[in-house]
Amino acid sequence: MEEWVIGPRLYNCYKCGNMICRHDDIVSKTFQEDRRLITGLHTVADVYCCDCGERLGWRYIKAYEEMYKYKEGKIVLEKFKLANENNW
Repeated sequence: MEEWVIGPRLYNCYKCGNMICRHDDIVSKTFQEDRRLITGLHTVADVYCCDCGERLGWRYIKAYEEMYKYKEGKIVLEKFKLANENNW
């Protein structure tokens, strides 16, 4: 009988296949937000794949409104820019 080894679910860059993060590293899997950031003024920096340079999302550097300070340091990865390695 063949034994299956099950590892962590991984997300990769859709363009080059570079491993981006583990499924368990993602805090929210339902978060969606337009780039215009309707939640107020934020300073953001784009996040790129280190292998192919594809823009994958952005990182919140600074939130100017107190109620959105929790976003600082968090990264938003655009779902359509990711592929999964495990094909689940």
